[in-house]
Amino acid sequence: MELPLVVGVDGSDSSLRATDWAVDHALRHGLPLRLVNASLWERYEIAAAQDSGKRPSGQVLAENIVAATAERARYRNRDLKISTEVVREDPVHALLQAGEDASALVLGSHGRGEVADLLLGSVGLAVAARAHCPVIIVRGDDFSVHSGHGHILLGVGDRSAPAAVQFAFREAEARRCTLDAVRAWRTPALETLEHPLEAAAGHPRLAAEHDRLHESQASARLDEALREAAREHPGVRVRRATVEGPARKVLVRRSAAADLLIVGAQRRPGHLGLQLGVVGHAVLHHAECPVAVVPQPA
Repeated sequence: MELPLVVGVDGSDSSLRATDWAVDHALRHGLPLRLVNASLWERYEIAAAQDSGKRPSGQVLAENIVAATAERARYRNRDLKISTEVVREDPVHALLQAGEDASALVLGSHGRGEVADLLLGSVGLAVAARAHCPVIIVRGDDFSVHSGHGHILLGVGDRSAPAAVQFAFREAEARRCTLDAVRAWRTPALETLEHPLEAAAGHPRLAAEHDRLHESQASARLDEALREAAREHPGVRVRRATVEGPARKVLVRRSAAADLLIVGAQRRPGHLGLQLGVVGHAVLHHAECPVAVVPQPA
Protein backbone atom coordinates (compact mmCIF):
# COMPACT_ATOMS: atom_id res chain seq x y z
CA MET A 1 0.00 0.00 0.00
CA GLU A 2 1.27 3.47 -0.92
CA LEU A 3 2.27 5.66 2.00
CA PRO A 4 0.14 8.81 2.22
CA LEU A 5 1.22 12.32 1.36
CA VAL A 6 0.97 14.20 4.67
CA VAL A 7 0.09 17.90 4.76
CA GLY A 8 0.49 20.06 7.85
CA VAL A 9 -2.56 22.34 8.03
CA ASP A 10 -3.29 25.25 10.36
CA GLY A 11 -5.91 27.27 8.49
CA SER A 12 -3.45 29.88 7.20
CA ASP A 13 -3.41 30.99 3.58
CA SER A 14 0.01 29.39 3.27
CA SER A 15 -1.24 25.98 4.39
CA LEU A 16 -4.21 26.21 2.02
CA ARG A 17 -1.83 26.80 -0.90
CA ALA A 18 0.23 23.85 0.31
CA THR A 19 -2.91 21.71 0.37
CA ASP A 20 -3.79 22.67 -3.21
CA TRP A 21 -0.26 21.77 -4.29
CA ALA A 22 -0.44 18.49 -2.38
CA VAL A 23 -3.74 17.50 -4.03
CA ASP A 24 -2.13 17.84 -7.46
CA HIS A 25 0.97 15.94 -6.33
CA ALA A 26 -1.07 13.13 -4.77
CA LEU A 27 -3.14 12.71 -7.93
CA ARG A 28 -0.03 12.74 -10.09
CA HIS A 29 1.55 9.93 -8.07
CA GLY A 30 -1.59 8.01 -7.08
CA LEU A 31 -1.21 8.71 -3.35
CA PRO A 32 -3.80 9.14 -0.58
CA LEU A 33 -3.79 12.49 1.22
CA ARG A 34 -3.59 12.89 5.00
CA LEU A 35 -4.26 16.27 6.59
CA VAL A 36 -2.72 16.80 10.03
CA ASN A 37 -3.31 19.65 12.47
CA ALA A 38 -1.07 19.70 15.54
CA SER A 39 -1.04 22.14 18.46
CA LEU A 40 -0.66 22.31 22.23
CA TRP A 41 -4.03 23.90 22.96
CA GLU A 42 -4.90 21.24 25.54
CA ARG A 43 -2.14 22.47 27.87
CA TYR A 44 -4.01 25.72 28.33
CA GLU A 45 -7.64 24.79 27.89
CA ILE A 46 -8.29 21.23 29.03
CA ALA A 47 -8.68 22.04 32.73
CA ALA A 48 -10.97 25.01 32.06
CA ALA A 49 -13.07 22.91 29.68
CA GLN A 50 -13.47 20.14 32.24
CA ASP A 51 -14.65 22.64 34.83
CA SER A 52 -17.22 24.16 32.45
CA GLY A 53 -18.33 20.88 30.88
CA LYS A 54 -17.71 22.27 27.39
CA ARG A 55 -15.40 21.09 24.65
CA PRO A 56 -12.14 23.07 24.56
CA SER A 57 -12.31 25.88 22.01
CA GLY A 58 -8.86 24.90 20.72
CA GLN A 59 -10.12 21.43 19.88
CA VAL A 60 -13.16 22.82 18.12
CA LEU A 61 -10.98 25.20 16.10
CA ALA A 62 -8.55 22.41 15.12
CA GLU A 63 -11.38 20.12 14.03
CA ASN A 64 -12.96 22.92 12.01
CA ILE A 65 -9.63 23.66 10.33
CA VAL A 66 -9.03 20.09 9.16
CA ALA A 67 -12.67 19.67 8.11
CA ALA A 68 -12.64 22.87 6.04
CA THR A 69 -9.28 21.99 4.49
CA ALA A 70 -10.49 18.49 3.62
CA GLU A 71 -13.56 19.96 1.94
CA ARG A 72 -11.33 22.29 -0.05
CA ALA A 73 -9.23 19.31 -1.17
CA ARG A 74 -12.34 17.31 -2.13
CA TYR A 75 -13.67 20.25 -4.10
CA ARG A 76 -10.39 20.29 -6.02
CA ASN A 77 -10.76 16.56 -6.77
CA ARG A 78 -13.61 14.35 -5.55
CA ASP A 79 -11.82 11.09 -6.35
CA LEU A 80 -8.89 11.68 -4.00
CA LYS A 81 -8.75 9.52 -0.86
CA ILE A 82 -8.46 11.92 2.12
CA SER A 83 -8.06 11.34 5.85
CA THR A 84 -7.70 13.88 8.66
CA GLU A 85 -6.16 13.94 12.12
CA VAL A 86 -5.98 16.39 15.02
CA VAL A 87 -2.92 15.82 17.21
CA ARG A 88 -2.46 17.29 20.69
CA GLU A 89 1.30 17.68 20.39
CA ASP A 90 4.00 20.13 19.47
CA PRO A 91 3.69 20.66 15.68
CA VAL A 92 7.33 19.82 14.92
CA HIS A 93 7.25 16.59 16.92
CA ALA A 94 3.86 15.58 15.49
CA LEU A 95 4.89 16.19 11.88
CA LEU A 96 8.20 14.40 12.27
CA GLN A 97 6.30 11.44 13.71
CA ALA A 98 3.78 11.56 10.86
CA GLY A 99 6.68 11.58 8.42
CA GLU A 100 7.80 8.16 9.61
CA ASP A 101 4.86 6.67 7.70
CA ALA A 102 4.57 9.13 4.83
CA SER A 103 5.75 9.28 1.23
CA ALA A 104 6.50 12.96 1.90
CA LEU A 105 5.53 15.89 4.12
CA VAL A 106 4.08 19.06 2.59
CA LEU A 107 4.05 22.38 4.47
CA GLY A 108 3.30 26.00 3.72
CA SER A 109 6.09 28.51 3.96
CA HIS A 110 4.45 30.41 6.85
CA GLY A 111 2.12 29.53 9.69
CA ARG A 112 -0.78 31.34 11.29
CA GLY A 113 0.03 34.84 12.49
CA GLU A 114 3.23 35.17 10.47
CA VAL A 115 3.60 38.09 8.09
CA ALA A 116 3.57 37.00 4.45
CA ASP A 117 6.77 37.07 2.38
CA LEU A 118 9.11 36.77 5.34
CA LEU A 119 11.59 33.93 5.85
CA LEU A 120 10.50 30.34 6.33
CA GLY A 121 8.71 29.73 9.63
CA SER A 122 10.36 27.84 12.48
CA VAL A 123 8.12 24.75 12.15
CA GLY A 124 8.88 24.30 8.46
CA LEU A 125 12.59 24.81 8.98
CA ALA A 126 12.79 22.33 11.86
CA VAL A 127 10.81 19.67 10.00
CA ALA A 128 12.79 20.07 6.77
CA ALA A 129 16.05 19.81 8.70
CA ARG A 130 15.16 16.67 10.67
CA ALA A 131 12.57 14.57 8.81
CA HIS A 132 13.52 11.18 7.38
CA CYS A 133 11.17 11.50 4.42
CA PRO A 134 11.12 14.17 1.70
CA VAL A 135 9.77 17.53 2.87
CA ILE A 136 8.22 19.97 0.37
CA ILE A 137 7.88 23.60 1.39
CA VAL A 138 5.36 25.29 -0.90
CA ARG A 139 6.61 28.79 -1.65
CA GLY A 140 6.87 31.01 -4.73
CA ASP A 141 4.30 32.64 -6.99
CA ASP A 142 1.16 31.02 -8.38
CA PHE A 143 2.79 30.35 -11.75
CA SER A 144 5.45 28.09 -10.23
CA VAL A 145 3.10 26.54 -7.66
CA HIS A 146 0.76 25.49 -10.47
CA SER A 147 3.60 24.06 -12.59
CA GLY A 148 3.53 26.76 -15.25
CA HIS A 149 7.23 26.59 -16.20
CA GLY A 150 7.44 22.91 -17.14
CA HIS A 151 10.88 22.59 -15.53
CA ILE A 152 12.18 20.94 -12.36
CA LEU A 153 15.50 22.12 -10.93
CA LEU A 154 17.89 19.69 -9.22
CA GLY A 155 20.91 20.92 -7.30
CA VAL A 156 23.81 18.42 -7.44
CA GLY A 157 26.62 19.02 -4.96
CA ASP A 158 29.70 17.24 -3.64
CA ARG A 159 27.59 15.32 -1.12
CA SER A 160 24.61 15.00 -3.40
CA ALA A 161 22.13 12.43 -2.14
CA PRO A 162 21.29 9.64 -4.60
CA ALA A 163 17.79 9.72 -3.07
CA ALA A 164 17.37 13.34 -4.21
CA VAL A 165 18.45 12.46 -7.75
CA GLN A 166 15.99 9.56 -7.90
CA PHE A 167 13.22 11.77 -6.47
CA ALA A 168 13.90 14.39 -9.15
CA PHE A 169 13.76 11.89 -12.01
CA ARG A 170 10.53 10.34 -10.74
CA GLU A 171 8.96 13.77 -10.39
CA ALA A 172 10.04 14.88 -13.87
CA GLU A 173 8.70 11.62 -15.29
CA ALA A 174 5.33 12.01 -13.52
CA ARG A 175 5.01 15.63 -14.67
CA ARG A 176 6.36 14.90 -18.16
CA CYS A 177 8.59 17.92 -17.89
CA THR A 178 12.26 18.80 -18.30
CA LEU A 179 14.74 18.15 -15.50
CA ASP A 180 17.41 20.83 -15.16
CA ALA A 181 20.35 19.33 -13.27
CA VAL A 182 22.80 21.97 -12.06
CA ARG A 183 26.16 21.75 -10.37
CA ALA A 184 27.88 24.90 -9.18
CA TRP A 185 31.67 25.17 -9.15
CA ARG A 186 34.29 27.65 -8.04
CA THR A 187 38.05 28.03 -8.45
CA PRO A 188 39.76 28.57 -5.08
CA ALA A 189 41.20 32.08 -4.90
CA LEU A 190 44.76 30.86 -4.23
CA GLU A 191 44.81 28.83 -7.43
CA THR A 192 44.38 31.94 -9.54
CA LEU A 193 47.70 33.34 -8.28
CA GLU A 194 50.82 32.60 -10.27
CA HIS A 195 53.08 30.15 -8.43
CA PRO A 196 56.70 31.46 -8.19
CA LEU A 197 58.24 28.13 -9.24
CA GLU A 198 56.02 27.83 -12.31
CA ALA A 199 56.78 31.41 -13.30
CA ALA A 200 60.51 30.85 -12.87
CA ALA A 201 60.35 27.76 -15.08
CA GLY A 202 58.60 29.74 -17.77
CA HIS A 203 55.27 27.89 -17.38
CA PRO A 204 52.86 30.36 -15.78
CA ARG A 205 49.35 28.97 -15.39
CA LEU A 206 46.60 31.36 -16.34
CA ALA A 207 43.42 31.78 -14.30
CA ALA A 208 41.45 30.52 -17.29
CA GLU A 209 43.26 27.18 -17.13
CA HIS A 210 42.25 26.72 -13.50
CA ASP A 211 38.65 27.60 -14.37
CA ARG A 212 38.56 25.06 -17.20
CA LEU A 213 39.94 22.39 -14.92
CA HIS A 214 37.35 22.94 -12.19
CA GLU A 215 34.50 23.23 -14.68
CA SER A 216 35.58 19.95 -16.30
CA GLN A 217 35.67 18.25 -12.89
CA ALA A 218 32.21 19.61 -12.07
CA SER A 219 30.83 18.31 -15.37
CA ALA A 220 32.28 14.83 -14.76
CA ARG A 221 30.84 14.68 -11.23
CA LEU A 222 27.45 15.84 -12.50
CA ASP A 223 27.37 13.10 -15.13
CA GLU A 224 28.37 10.52 -12.54
CA ALA A 225 25.63 11.62 -10.12
CA LEU A 226 22.95 11.37 -12.82
CA ARG A 227 24.10 8.23 -14.64
CA GLU A 228 22.13 5.53 -12.80
CA ALA A 229 18.86 7.46 -12.53
CA ALA A 230 19.07 8.54 -16.20
CA ARG A 231 19.45 4.90 -17.20
CA GLU A 232 16.40 3.92 -15.12
CA HIS A 233 14.27 6.77 -16.51
CA PRO A 234 15.21 7.01 -20.20
CA GLY A 235 12.10 9.02 -21.08
CA VAL A 236 13.09 12.00 -18.92
CA ARG A 237 14.61 14.92 -20.79
CA VAL A 238 17.63 16.18 -18.83
CA ARG A 239 19.44 19.46 -19.32
CA ARG A 240 22.83 19.46 -17.59
CA ALA A 241 24.56 22.68 -16.56
CA THR A 242 27.72 23.56 -14.66
CA VAL A 243 27.67 27.13 -13.37
CA GLU A 244 30.41 29.15 -11.72
CA GLY A 245 29.40 30.66 -8.40
CA PRO A 246 28.16 29.81 -4.88
CA ALA A 247 25.65 26.96 -5.13
CA ARG A 248 23.04 28.66 -2.95
CA LYS A 249 23.03 31.78 -5.15
CA VAL A 250 23.00 29.79 -8.38
CA LEU A 251 19.99 27.72 -7.28
CA VAL A 252 18.01 30.65 -5.86
CA ARG A 253 18.53 32.60 -9.08
CA ARG A 254 17.48 29.68 -11.29
CA SER A 255 14.48 28.83 -9.10
CA ALA A 256 12.60 31.74 -10.70
CA ALA A 257 12.15 29.60 -13.84
CA ALA A 258 11.34 26.31 -12.08
CA ASP A 259 8.20 24.62 -10.71
CA LEU A 260 10.11 22.69 -8.04
CA LEU A 261 13.65 22.90 -6.67
CA ILE A 262 15.08 19.66 -5.26
CA VAL A 263 18.09 19.44 -2.95
CA GLY A 264 19.50 16.61 -0.89
CA ALA A 265 20.30 16.51 2.83
CA GLN A 266 22.36 14.08 4.88
CA ARG A 267 20.94 12.45 8.00
CA ARG A 268 23.43 11.31 10.65
CA PRO A 269 22.22 8.78 13.22
CA GLY A 270 22.10 10.12 16.77
CA HIS A 271 22.50 13.75 15.69
CA LEU A 272 19.70 15.81 17.21
CA GLY A 273 20.46 19.20 15.67
CA LEU A 274 19.38 20.63 12.33
CA GLN A 275 20.82 18.61 9.43
CA LEU A 276 20.28 20.83 6.44
CA GLY A 277 23.46 22.47 5.20
CA VAL A 278 24.11 25.99 3.96
CA VAL A 279 22.57 25.43 0.52
CA GLY A 280 19.40 23.78 1.85
CA HIS A 281 18.97 26.51 4.45
CA ALA A 282 19.35 29.26 1.83
CA VAL A 283 16.92 27.84 -0.73
CA LEU A 284 14.25 27.17 1.88
CA HIS A 285 14.32 30.84 2.80
CA HIS A 286 14.83 32.47 -0.59
CA ALA A 287 13.80 30.18 -3.49
CA GLU A 288 11.09 31.50 -5.81
CA CYS A 289 9.37 28.11 -6.23
CA PRO A 290 8.40 25.14 -4.02
CA VAL A 291 11.42 23.37 -2.51
CA ALA A 292 11.80 19.64 -1.84
CA VAL A 293 14.44 18.56 0.69
CA VAL A 294 15.19 14.87 0.18
CA PRO A 295 17.16 13.17 2.99
CA GLN A 296 19.84 10.56 2.44
CA PRO A 297 20.55 8.23 5.36
CA ALA A 298 24.21 8.13 6.42
